[in-house]
Formats: sequence, structure tokens, C-alpha cells
Amino acid sequence: MTSAPRLRPNGAPAIAREDITGLVLAGGRGSRMGGVDKGLQPHLGMPLVMHALLRLTPQVGAMLVNANRNLAAYEAMGVPVWPDPLPDYPGPLVGLLAGLEHATTPYLVTVPCDTPNFPTDLVARLAEALAREDAEIAMAATREPDGALQLQPVFCLLHTTLIESLTAFLQAGERKIDRWTARHRCVQVVFDDALAFFNANTSDELRTLEPRAR
Repeated sequence: MTSAPRLRPNGAPAIAREDITGLVLAGGRGSRMGGVDKGLQPHLGMPLVMHALLRLTPQVGAMLVNANRNLAAYEAMGVPVWPDPLPDYPGPLVGLLAGLEHATTPYLVTVPCDTPNFPTDLVARLAEALAREDAEIAMAATREPDGALQLQPVFCLLHTTLIESLTAFLQAGERKIDRWTARHRCVQVVFDDALAFFNANTSDELRTLEPRAR
């Protein structure tokens, strides 16, 4: 049985939507898609990143995009865009650091640009679990057909106070997201619809997204 969300004295959720900044990660190399800027690839008449923006914006109080190429194209979507603070496409943790550097809210939630069908209650469920468990990071997970739990580490909600920890981790040359999250109180939130987290790494996978989105 799922516990009821912890409430403030006025009956509002323990973590208000306005206290969360959403970050769409679109700063990768797109290597498995031929080196293209993945976030700008068309999907159902819009760039992939726009699907993520439209899906995440109603769930948060402010929005950011992390991108490293074609910055003017991303900025034209009306959301602040920030590149990686470290060079040479070092991975999603550095995109996360860009979000932490520029978020002005107590919490940051991240989603990748290549997963346009993520749940519309993603943030609410992550926030409820973070508050309930007094965790520092809430991370999505899905259940595989064989029953195994599959973590979805780029779908996470965290305290922006973790910026110092992440900065030190990256300065030490570390890049693995699971090694960093293991240093903190992390709660996993299991979502039943694994297909909602299907991400398009290749052009063929991007084409297979279309019937699911309709």
C-alpha cells in the first residue's frame, strides 16, 4: 500500500511544484544516431526535445535545457539553455551539474531528451517518495518482464544542495552516475509502464516510438 503524501500545515504537498526546476538533458554526442544532435531530431512533427519540454513543464515550476550544440535552436524554444561546464561531452552527470549551477529552486528533476513518453505523474511520484523517505535523491525504476528491477538514473529528483558533492565527484575524474548516487540517501520509485521509459538511441528506435506516442 502506498503511503499518503506528507503535507504541509496548509494541506499542500511537502514539495511544491514551484520548488522544482525541470532539466531536459540534450547535451550528448548522439553517437549511436550517427552523431546528430538528438534533441533536434523530428518526432511526430516536433523536435524530440520539445516533446520532453511539453511533458515536463506542467509538472515543475521552472525549466532548463542542457545542450552543447545548436544552442540558438534550443533557445528558440523559449527555455534557458546551458551547456556542460566541462568539455568533450563527459556524460549526463555533467549536464546535471549544469542544471544544479543554474537552478534557483530547492529541487531539480532531470529527464533525457530521447524519452518523449515518460509518465505525466513522474515528478509528483518522485517528490512524494523523496519527502516520505527523507531522501536526497529519488530515482525512477521499472520492472522488467522477468521481474528484475531496472533503474532509470537520468530520471531523478534531487536537492540542489548536492551541487558541492557532485562538483567534487567530477573534479576527482569520476563520471559514473550510479557511483555518485550511491553516496547519498536514494529512494527508488517503481513505475509499472516500462515502455514509458523507452528511449531512442538509434534512428530505428526513434521510428519505433511513433506508434506508441499516438
